[in-house]
Amino acid sequence: MDILKSSRHSKITGDFGEALVLYWLSKHGFECARVDHTGIDIIAKRPHMDEVMGISVKSRSRTPGKEKTYVRIPNDDLKKAHEACTAFHCEPYFAIVVDTGDLIRVFVTRMSHLKQLFPPRATSVGWKMTSSHIAQYHDDPEIGVFEFGVTGTRWWK
Repeated sequence: MDILKSSRHSKITGDFGEALVLYWLSKHGFECARVDHTGIDIIAKRPHMDEVMGISVKSRSRTPGKEKTYVRIPNDDLKKAHEACTAFHCEPYFAIVVDTGDLIRVFVTRMSHLKQLFPPRATSVGWKMTSSHIAQYHDDPEIGVFEFGVTGTRWWK
């Protein structure tokens, strides 16, 4: 059964992903702020470290049957993140937020590591969402991972 999403669901998904990453960073002691700048969505300083992160958040809401679809990140987004981070003297990171219906997964990694895992192709990078890739992300010390289980106890039809 396909779920009919609102006409603004893509925008709302993006805003939610940014807020979720911002919340999680703040909860874990990062000084952070949401920014409205081409290329990055969040600037965060790691606790007890000098590193400042410029984070581009990519959020997707998947319908049933599409949960394992990769997240496409256009090469132009990599360039914009790099340019913004150069301007603000911070390290470029990407946060990938994927709502798969019953689980919301979030992965955070340096752009350099993202490109090492998935070298850019002609137009984009593809963050894979297969079960084996997700297991690899969980084992990779260069990727921060957190997940939320989602349960709709009672909801309208």
